[in-house]
Amino acid sequence: MEIIKNESYYQLIPEKSDAMSAEESLENFYNSFKKNYANFKKINLILDFSNIINIDLNKILLFSPLSETQKSNNKSFVIVCSGIEFDQVPDEIVVVPTLKEAEDIIEMEDIERDLGI
Repeated sequence: MEIIKNESYYQLIPEKSDAMSAEESLENFYNSFKKNYANFKKINLILDFSNIINIDLNKILLFSPLSETQKSNNKSFVIVCSGIEFDQVPDEIVVVPTLKEAEDIIEMEDIERDLGI
């Protein structure tokens, strides 16, 4: 897992490997992320799956409980991926097609938290 630390969030990216399929890469990422979640729960998170093509929505939904936990800790949790039907994604999890949109979501949610909304 590659971790890019930003001032207001961590961007977590699954490692790419020619020997691993996209599904295996995502599964390894999920297991590693879940095991190390305690290290990430106090900062806004962007899970960047933009380098994985054809992600199954069910794989994205695996992160839903962690998204809800993150939100209960007053931190943002945004997944970046393309190629899925965004209208089929439940409201409990935020999925956007670009990193810029993920950054915008975090900024908006930080403002809402500051205002007590």
